[in-house]
Amino acid sequence: MPDTHESIWSHLVDVPFRQDWINAGGIKTRIVEAGSPERPTVVFLHGIAGSWEAFCANIGPFARQFRVLAFDWIGAGFTDKPEQQIYTMQDYVKHLHDVLAAKGVARASLVGVSMGGWSAINFTHAHPEMVERLVICAASGLRRPPGFTPPAAASIRNDRAKAIDDPSWDNVSSVFTDLIHDPVKRIPDLVKLRQTIYGMPEMKASMARILAITATERFNESALSDDEWRTIDQPVLLIESTSDSEHFRRNTARAHSLLKNSAVFAMEDVAHWPQFEKPDVFNQKAISFLLGQ
Repeated sequence: MPDTHESIWSHLVDVPFRQDWINAGGIKTRIVEAGSPERPTVVFLHGIAGSWEAFCANIGPFARQFRVLAFDWIGAGFTDKPEQQIYTMQDYVKHLHDVLAAKGVARASLVGVSMGGWSAINFTHAHPEMVERLVICAASGLRRPPGFTPPAAASIRNDRAKAIDDPSWDNVSSVFTDLIHDPVKRIPDLVKLRQTIYGMPEMKASMARILAITATERFNESALSDDEWRTIDQPVLLIESTSDSEHFRRNTARAHSLLKNSAVFAMEDVAHWPQFEKPDVFNQKAISFLLGQ
């Protein structure tokens, strides 16, 4: 047996935080909050079909400097899953706006992973007055050539479709292969949590709505153009994960070339979730950046 056992709770056991469900524009939204409400706000935005626990290793350290919010997106986790054809990026932008309104937040910094980072960029474009700074892991939301689906995007879609059809331990575990480079870090807590979510009766239909945006035509309808990316004025820290897929590493370089005020920070031996795989490195760099240091 290892000397230490990592779990979601091992990261949160000494962190004062509150979990609740709030009404965000009519969407019953699962949310956690930590840190003093008198401090600047940072909002964590998880990736496709995930939940706020993706940031379990970050909430405590960030809460020493910020008011921290992390929530489950519309259709995901334990948040409402309204019946509609597809969850578009416009739905995610509205959901984030409604969460901030419900919590009385006029301006915040955003930390997003993959689809969460895409949502952060689109939100910033729609509501620039509400965003201070951004930290983006596994950059996404850059338009693709017509008819082209990156292998990494297809893998993400296929793994989640397989896991929702049969949320067995093996199928759900496979979701984390692309997310976490080190197999030791693919902890049972994360697998069990995702298995519980994917086993919910309403989640199968919701997953279809979530994954619909991954089809290139739908993806490009929600993605900003290169010229729209160029309008982003806020400082952006792009995290380059050296063991992530080539697609997301290329996205990071492309985003850096388009953004007016961005920096790239490379993290070694991590994949799609650098914030979880090496939280000490991520937390130190991201907190310093968000403080303007």
